[in-house]
Amino acid sequence: MEENNEIFEVKLKEKREMEKLEKIGWGLFLVMLGSIWLFPNSIVPEGTFMFGVGVILLGLNLVKYTKGYRVNGFTVFLGIVALIAGLSSLLGRSIDIFPLILILWGINIILGIGRKKRKRNI
Repeated sequence: MEENNEIFEVKLKEKREMEKLEKIGWGLFLVMLGSIWLFPNSIVPEGTFMFGVGVILLGLNLVKYTKGYRVNGFTVFLGIVALIAGLSSLLGRSIDIFPLILILWGINIILGIGRKKRKRNI
């Protein structure tokens, strides 16, 4: 019975930490969005929003990973797309997002085959 209480306490602590991380993410997003809107378009480079979203999504998942929590593959995927799209715009080489999504999706499928194969061998 005591073991069940310990498991419950650990899960409750993990849930609270995840909620904190989500709040931090939303807070960073709103601060970034407000900051971008505060300044005229002539000052804020095109691609800043996408770059910021990518940094926030990837940063949150990095924190989850370092704390040993499960990383959300979908938000990592979106973060990579946003980061690359934003960075390319900031560098003046705007790219289409759809082909980028297809490329990353394909890479994920290919890498996924290797992960499943390794799990079976263990």
